[in-house]
Amino acid sequence: MNGSFRSGNLSLQRYLAVPQGHNEHLPGVILCHGFPIGPLDARQSAVTFPQLMDRIANDLGWAALTFTFRGCGASEGDFSMQGWMDDLRNAINHLEEEVSPNGIWLVGTNTGGALAICAAADDPRVRGCALLGARADFDDWAGQPRRFLEHAKEIGAIRSPRFPTAFDEWSRELRRFRPVDAARRFAPRPLLVMHGDEDESVPVADSRVLAEAHGSAELRIVAGAGHRLRHDPRAVAVLMGWLDRQRALSF
Repeated sequence: MNGSFRSGNLSLQRYLAVPQGHNEHLPGVILCHGFPIGPLDARQSAVTFPQLMDRIANDLGWAALTFTFRGCGASEGDFSMQGWMDDLRNAINHLEEEVSPNGIWLVGTNTGGALAICAAADDPRVRGCALLGARADFDDWAGQPRRFLEHAKEIGAIRSPRFPTAFDEWSRELRRFRPVDAARRFAPRPLLVMHGDEDESVPVADSRVLAEAHGSAELRIVAGAGHRLRHDPRAVAVLMGWLDRQRALSF
């Protein structure tokens, strides 16, 4: 089920998979992609995620949604931290409108994971969260906001020449969301934290800090894995097993 939903005045592309012959009491999962690494990645963000959504829907019996944040893929708009948070909140609303799920779980890779825990902490509809290579904070971006803005433009996550119209507010948003604080607030709801021990972009220490802040998270360090855990079959197997247990424990 390909389509789109609205986030403010923007149209975001999404992919929704539901199991054949599904009933009205499905658990729902939303998969959030990370910040693009380069221009090709910005255009192709989450391009392989529909395959995983199909697998989660057909093998586990979930309603599975993925989408591209503003500034990525075929979605409209330009990257901002608050904008991405708004997109995720609207994705949760969209999944509720489409399938009325019996609870929602969030899965996020990298920046998508960091924002997933931030959104989940303050949304009682979210029953559990799984983070793959997530950041504990955005301090490096916030510390050099003009350099990060130029980077976002270079890779195509910001496409409008005059964006942002208010740079100070755009840069303040980089400090507004703190995943490590959100992990603390999210407890005691279930949290899975995974990280590759050879991640070249986000230190494995970030996941340890997130798990420690939560207090009862399931922490998995994947030996020899890099930044793109989504493409590591061991990490995907852990995620599938965790989702399957979540359903068994919740229904």
